[in-house]
Amino acid sequence: MAAQKYTADQIQVLEGLEPVRKRPGMYIGSTDIRGLHHLVWEIIDNSVDEAMAGHCNYIKVMLHDNGSVSVEDNGRGIPVDIHPTTKRPALEVVLTTLHAGGKFGGDDSGYKVSGGLHGVGSSVVNALSKHMRAEVYLDGKIYMQEYARGKPVADMKVIGKCDKHGTKITFLPDPEIFDTLEFTLETIHTRIRQQAYLTRGITIAILDEREKRPEEDKVLPRLYRFHFEGGIASYVAHINESKERIGTPIHFEKDTEDGFVEVALQYTQTFAENVVSFANNIHTIEGGHHLTGFKAALTRTINAYARSQSILKEKDENLTADDVREGLTAVISVRLKDPQFEGQTKSKLGNAEMKTAVETVVNEQLSQYFEENPSEARDVVAKCFLAARARLAARAARDSVIRKGALEGMTLPGKLADCSSRDPSQCELFIVEGDSAGGSAKQGRNREFQAILPLKGKILNVEQARLDRMLGNNEVKSLIIALGVGIGDVKDLTKLRYDRIVIMTDADVDGAHIRTLLLTLFYRYFPELILTGHLYIAQPPLYKMTHGKEIRYAYNDSQKFAALKEWGVGENDLQETELSEETAEVKDGFEELTKEKANKAEKAGAEKKVKVGIQRYKGLGEMNPEQLWDTTLDPERRLMLRVTLDDAERADATFTTLMGSEVAPRKKFIQTHAKGVKNLDV
Repeated sequence: MAAQKYTADQIQVLEGLEPVRKRPGMYIGSTDIRGLHHLVWEIIDNSVDEAMAGHCNYIKVMLHDNGSVSVEDNGRGIPVDIHPTTKRPALEVVLTTLHAGGKFGGDDSGYKVSGGLHGVGSSVVNALSKHMRAEVYLDGKIYMQEYARGKPVADMKVIGKCDKHGTKITFLPDPEIFDTLEFTLETIHTRIRQQAYLTRGITIAILDEREKRPEEDKVLPRLYRFHFEGGIASYVAHINESKERIGTPIHFEKDTEDGFVEVALQYTQTFAENVVSFANNIHTIEGGHHLTGFKAALTRTINAYARSQSILKEKDENLTADDVREGLTAVISVRLKDPQFEGQTKSKLGNAEMKTAVETVVNEQLSQYFEENPSEARDVVAKCFLAARARLAARAARDSVIRKGALEGMTLPGKLADCSSRDPSQCELFIVEGDSAGGSAKQGRNREFQAILPLKGKILNVEQARLDRMLGNNEVKSLIIALGVGIGDVKDLTKLRYDRIVIMTDADVDGAHIRTLLLTLFYRYFPELILTGHLYIAQPPLYKMTHGKEIRYAYNDSQKFAALKEWGVGENDLQETELSEETAEVKDGFEELTKEKANKAEKAGAEKKVKVGIQRYKGLGEMNPEQLWDTTLDPERRLMLRVTLDDAERADATFTTLMGSEVAPRKKFIQTHAKGVKNLDV
């Protein structure tokens, strides 16, 4: 076979914004709902950059009924004069050219600090929008230009006069690019509130003009304004509002040669840490040098204070980093001239100089705070000492778990039904509720790559327990040994024995509770497994439906009604069927169709009545092994939800509310959401 020639004709050159449309994931991460919302973040971030530069104090975000979004600010307005190189208006250059903007540094740049480093944000949004409209309010005039999929529809023109200044960008996401086009108000709401905390003095408003809103949006008001004079100190107070707190938020800031450093922190009586970091208002999810500097300084400062006050004796070991971060909530925000982010999504800060800057500021300012507030300082140190004692107790319990796993070859006779494959990338672990479901799952699984771990009863609520007590719980211990990664400071994710960990519980209240307990365990102690996409929730069907020889499974009521409609059974008839399920006539799960349908069948020459059977699965144990394989275990046919962690702040608040020790926030949550619960199965 002759080798195919590789010539210059085969080299493709993508011009303008074509690379963005060709590979959108490279610029916004994905084309799912996260990527959709990333478009909003890019435009909002541009307005926030104006605010950080001192030229803007008001931003308004509007969700329109046609699916478009507008972001308007009262900043300086994107320049509209002719660009010297391209000979086109600067507005058009910014919105249609990659790597064009005023944020590349330099003393004559338009911005001292900014989050929009790469100069691709607005143009990427333009490229991925079916339609975009830009209005600039400048020098008493309104300049406007429209675009379609990144290309100008017409030249920029003046459409009127005004007495304000700023920019308004309206864009409609392109259905050719995105899997979903429905924005979630709660997601935008959370992001906007975060930005308002990080930029003191700014007001950010959101207006939802949509007539029909998603279910999760309906609990929020259509118009909301955020303004926080307390800045990130208010942010810490907000995160801790449902927790038992130690003192008030500690806040300090300082302008250094390498950049501006601002830190707020507060301890709580919980056991989990919640430390979030930002660089130029961009949430650095993976941290970076600024976070490393903070953690090092915190440990050093608390140890130094404890020794200076003779709380730590000469013979005592220093408190560890884990000890001083138990129960800590902190926000670290830095602003620097030339941030080096990793990738367009900016998840990690790479500027090494910020480690020294943050470390110096925290050492100096926190030491001073402790000297001026000795009572609160001693409460903090006492909290850290309690964590240290628990750590020593947990080490013994953890070592016991690890030894037990090693001695038993990482198997649990009578508990874990392991798979035969030793290739973790092919293996799955199903965590099931009870021995009944475990028995069906063990018989129905593919033994080669599917392992089953049945749990007896409800596991410990780890939100209210330290590691030592947690490892004393047999069910939790069994799960940790099965995972193989260890826990605490010896956790090694490379030893994970299963690529997919699937929570498979019943579709009732107890099942939901067990699922929540397991999610709490994974979120608090194994968040890396969530971040790397290893955790799933199985979706077993609610109904088995038979119509003649045809068998269907319905995973929700909508699918059930759709099948019955197709078969000629109305909703009213279905309600009668379900109400009469206990009668002798339908003990086998069958119910006669309506008289109208029966008459039609008789006219068609059918001698036998057509019947439909509905079986409602209360639990996985009611399924036989074949049914469980067909619906829930078979990789070719099953449905599973991957657990993601898009918003750590909201996740932390939710777990604290639902599983924490404070009753009042949980009661408020139940009262707020009770009306939205349908068909509660108790």
